[in-house]
Amino acid sequence: MTRKFDHVAMLLGGLSAEREVSLASGGACADALEGEGYTVTRVDMDRDVAARLKEVAPDVVFNSLHGPLGEDGTVQGLLEVMGIPYTHSGVLASALAMNKVLSKAAFEAAGIPVAEHKIVSRASAAKKHAMDPPYVIKPIAEGSSVGVFIVREDHAHPPQELTSSDWSLGEEVMVERFVPGRELTCAVMGEEALGVIEIIPAEGLDFYNYEAKYAPGGSKHALPAEISPNVYQLVQKLALKAHEALGCRGVSRADFIFNENSASDDQLVCLEVNTQPGMTETSLVPELAVHAGWSFGEFLRWIVEDASCNR
Repeated sequence: MTRKFDHVAMLLGGLSAEREVSLASGGACADALEGEGYTVTRVDMDRDVAARLKEVAPDVVFNSLHGPLGEDGTVQGLLEVMGIPYTHSGVLASALAMNKVLSKAAFEAAGIPVAEHKIVSRASAAKKHAMDPPYVIKPIAEGSSVGVFIVREDHAHPPQELTSSDWSLGEEVMVERFVPGRELTCAVMGEEALGVIEIIPAEGLDFYNYEAKYAPGGSKHALPAEISPNVYQLVQKLALKAHEALGCRGVSRADFIFNENSASDDQLVCLEVNTQPGMTETSLVPELAVHAGWSFGEFLRWIVEDASCNR
């Protein structure tokens, strides 16, 4: 691969609830890119990030941020204004993917199946069931399963954590029909869908939550997923379709629920697309890249060299 860039600013940390994950991802990526011969400067994003980037003067920014400001189009817009090439998706795709309301609308318009859902106020969701259980409550614009609750049939009332005075995840939430089944994920790299992993949360965990994603032993990954070839190929097709529907660039990851016991249209539903997939030792996308024949360093080099403005 022809090399366009030498000096990489690794943008990591940040101000969101996913700061620690970003520090871990960014640190691992910085180490690997140094091993590939790049000069890497680690930049912990704060309110003065523009001044810091101007001082560092990198050829390219590797965006390893997660959550609001780093993943929602905000820092992407800053980098566009500064004219610094950057990795992953651009302003619009990042904003769409981060907002569960807008991304689901885009999926539905593209014919990608999603679960039944509605938007309600946090107060209303805490006061009474917004739909008959089981259902899921999600913040509209957070990642890594932050603030997600599964409300089962035996729950007499909604989760009262929604009434907490220190709740900082928005005054509206998404209430989504709970779809039972196997958790599948597929990465897209450029214009190609990679393999499909089945995520099996460790015993005692309800779903692929924050602990399952980032704690050692929090989940098992079956790669390739042990599903029929038809379903495997459909997941790949829908992951690529979702990537394109949002206008994503570089690498993304689409998450699905496969209810093999259902004969209805909800047998396979798309939950979300992540435009800034984690790059920790338990992360899914690096595992999929390795399965496709890339080393971790080669994979990151591809991401760097794919960087641009006007994404």
